Amino acid sequence: MSIKTHSNITISTDISKELAILLKELKPDKVAILVDENTKKHCLPLLNVPFDVLISIKSGEGQKNIQMCMRIWSELTNAQFTRKSLLINLGGGVINDMGGFVASTYKRGITFINLPTTLLAQVDASLGGKTGINFDGLKNHIGFFQNPNKIIVYVDFLNTLPKKQLRSGFAEIIKHTLIRSEKQWKELQTYSFDSMKWVEIIHQSIAIKKEIVNLDPIEKGIRKILNYGHTIGHALEMYFLETPYPLLHGEAIALGMILENKIAKVKGMINQKEAQRIEKYIRTIFDFPKQLPTYKDLKKYLIQDKKNDADGFRFSLLTKEGACNYNVLVEESVLKKILK
Repeated sequence: MSIKTHSNITISTDISKELAILLKELKPDKVAILVDENTKKHCLPLLNVPFDVLISIKSGEGQKNIQMCMRIWSELTNAQFTRKSLLINLGGGVINDMGGFVASTYKRGITFINLPTTLLAQVDASLGGKTGINFDGLKNHIGFFQNPNKIIVYVDFLNTLPKKQLRSGFAEIIKHTLIRSEKQWKELQTYSFDSMKWVEIIHQSIAIKKEIVNLDPIEKGIRKILNYGHTIGHALEMYFLETPYPLLHGEAIALGMILENKIAKVKGMINQKEAQRIEKYIRTIFDFPKQLPTYKDLKKYLIQDKKNDADGFRFSLLTKEGACNYNVLVEESVLKKILK
């Protein structure tokens, strides 16, 4: 049933049995499940778990806001949920981020578990205890650290995903190998995207993230390397969210990694050969918009990045394949040059 375990994270082949055991241990007085229209249709039927309330929201990054939290809090309140109740987050990054935030603030905190249904959520978004919502057009601007009681990764959920969503999650797997494991990065390049050994790759990716998070749970130091690709990536994601052609999170991060490698190259941190090899591999998997925003377009998002300080823009940048530095000061002139 459980094929691989990382503390509070279990990769399981039988999610119904795993949930039954967990509910017996937790003994909640009431259970709510948070879903979107996709997980309600494709993933909820795969669970065999009793629940009292089903809360369904629309899918998409645009839903991750305080107004939606208020609606969920209201539904929990109307159903008379107590501090002994449980919220199950069944979905991708949006559901996991916002569900964790809602559960952690309702009555100053109720138990919640994450059932990540996308590759992105299984290897990244559901792990590490980050909860949050978007605010004023800024990605994850409001939130805090709170770990779920349990995360159950059920790889068969991936069978419900379109290929575009699988690619999006794969960007985070690429990121994990590039910042921490040259060996796994080289191994990753030997597979075609359609022949990935998902269970093993997910296990390895979770192990990398857990190792980093355990070293720095609340992102005061080395955990910042997990933001490689995300400074520009988040800016791109929020910029395109306001256009008719939004990017998925992983698509934005993949492009962010390419552009941030160009910054690292300008600053003499990574050699051209490695930067080109990474870009070539990423471009075999992702298609990007032909017209990209300029520094002027992205500045309002970049200046609000959580890694910045009084001295300016701070980035996490590769020094080579498998190694990354954090708190790297990047001058505005360099950003203008890269994002012209």
